[in-house]
Amino acid sequence: MSQTGAYHHGDLRAACLRAARELLEEDGSAGLSLRAVARRAGVSATAPYRHFADREALVSAVAAQGYGELAESLAAAHPTPSSPDELAAVAVAYVRFALDHPALFRAMFAEPCDPSDAERAAATAAITEYVHGIVLGAFPGAGETDALATTVWALVHGLAFLHLDGKLDASSPEVVAAQVGASVHALFAVSASAGTPRA
Repeated sequence: MSQTGAYHHGDLRAACLRAARELLEEDGSAGLSLRAVARRAGVSATAPYRHFADREALVSAVAAQGYGELAESLAAAHPTPSSPDELAAVAVAYVRFALDHPALFRAMFAEPCDPSDAERAAATAAITEYVHGIVLGAFPGAGETDALATTVWALVHGLAFLHLDGKLDASSPEVVAAQVGASVHALFAVSASAGTPRA
């Protein structure tokens, strides 16, 4: 495709991000470069630099998209979870997102990104705020909400990577949901017992 033809199907930035997502899913992050994105998008080798200063900036933009999609998946599972079952549904959605988009998920969390990228920072902040909201709703009266939010996110995020890396059985959606649900319920059980006064 000629460079001129490439501009007829949308704006350059969107075309580069689509190409980057395709390359990620096909080859993982190893095959992701501005030159490869230019080839895939059908534009000149220098065209992506109009929107992305370097590979980190490109990865940051892809990660920002991923964070937005993850937030939508979590909100679709339950916008304001407060019970163990509701929180388990959100946790399952988080792990399913990782399993359904493994290369994107790794790019979001394991690839160096541009820390000054405003879009990525805003998308990350939205996820963080959502997790804090979960803690306030699911663990009323919890004193250390920041620490507990980190704990909840670390649990679910760890489950996602354990499934991705084959350390936990990901053979079916049902198996994944059962494992993740059991882990979340265990967290609630420990929290409840810790709050019970000892005789």
